[in-house]
Amino acid sequence: MGLYQQLQERQERNMPLRVGVVGAGKFGTMFLAQALRIPGVHVVGVADLRVDVAKSNMVYAGWSPDRLEAASLDAALQSGTTHVGEDAMAMIDHPGVDIVVECTGNPVIAVDHALAAFAAGKHVISATVEADAVCGAALVARAEAAGVIYSQAYGDQPAMTVELVDWARTCGFEVAAAGRGHKWKPEYRFSTPDTIWDFWGVTPEQAERGRLNPKMFNSFLDGTKPAIESAAISNATGLNAPTHGLSYPPGAIDDIATLMRPRSEGGVLEEAGMVEVISSFAADGTMIPNDIRQGVWVVVKATSDYVKNCFEEYMVSTDDSGLYYCNFKRFHLIGLELGLSVGSVGIRKEATGTSKEFRSDVVAVAKRDLKAGEMLDGEGGYCVAGQLRPTRISVPMRALPLGLTGDIKLLRDVPVDTILTYDDVEIDESLNAVKLRRECEAMV
Repeated sequence: MGLYQQLQERQERNMPLRVGVVGAGKFGTMFLAQALRIPGVHVVGVADLRVDVAKSNMVYAGWSPDRLEAASLDAALQSGTTHVGEDAMAMIDHPGVDIVVECTGNPVIAVDHALAAFAAGKHVISATVEADAVCGAALVARAEAAGVIYSQAYGDQPAMTVELVDWARTCGFEVAAAGRGHKWKPEYRFSTPDTIWDFWGVTPEQAERGRLNPKMFNSFLDGTKPAIESAAISNATGLNAPTHGLSYPPGAIDDIATLMRPRSEGGVLEEAGMVEVISSFAADGTMIPNDIRQGVWVVVKATSDYVKNCFEEYMVSTDDSGLYYCNFKRFHLIGLELGLSVGSVGIRKEATGTSKEFRSDVVAVAKRDLKAGEMLDGEGGYCVAGQLRPTRISVPMRALPLGLTGDIKLLRDVPVDTILTYDDVEIDESLNAVKLRRECEAMV
């Protein structure tokens, strides 16, 4: 039975999945826009430090103001409406919430929310993939110990790529590579919130209309978010990170099968079984038609002449050897697709992607010459960008995780394009995110 039918049945029995959303920014608002139309789901509460902004976003997304005025979570449960407040921990702890959707985008806070949810016996769907990159395997272990689920968020590219990899392996294919697309030029590594909209191709007016956060979008452009999402894919699927980080080979959708082969077979991979990101810019800086910038993909290899012949007989588009085939979703719809995670976790008790190990990491790299005494400003800011590395390299060198660079003090100068280490900064070892990070590092 499909998820939609099962959700309908829950609606008919007045037994909805009761959801609490933490963070009503872009991702949270996109989900909330769709939640109005999903049967069997009751958004009991929304927690955001800016209650007025959260309500404004929800009204902008189609909610009627009267549905947001429940005075408490208890009142929301009784009336079928939604309570919007600022106390995330109170909502997480409330017995009327079954599933917590964490979409603050702040990995340190997200870890606190997840641990509180586990302690309260709640499932967590995390759109804060930054937390997954910092300590996802430890979070999964904590969730399993509590008898609950910690899941990646469908609609985000990691969960959608994990789905493609699962499809490939379940069908008996060998996975050569998997990943996402990106609009990439090397100079984007140094982008800041001041340069983002010109680089991104959005006017300031469009950004204001969409209530887009320049720092968040800059984290996509400067390579941080592709690195974070690639780490999440790697840790969920067992695919490896490139030794020196993502290489962003340019190509159209029809080029991916050719590119994503080992170098020994004419591709760009150092070995089979990797994560990578495909650039939508050609070497001369022009946009490539039929690009995968907003999508995800998996490349599989035929492991017998029979399967290779089947590709040919059914006119499948492959590389020139006829062995490699790319399956893809050209677009992802971010929070608009989160209902699949809610249904999967709430009904099937299955995560839509989860970090099984700590195989890949996202290290902080200086965007400019940094000086002792400066305060780092985290993801998408003016100081550092994230780059992907295998944990076999990052952990022994004590590389500073990108997700721990928010509002921490530099102890010494760091030259541009240098990977920061723990020795370069003041780290608060009392933070839950740091404690779980240490648990992950012990896994390597």
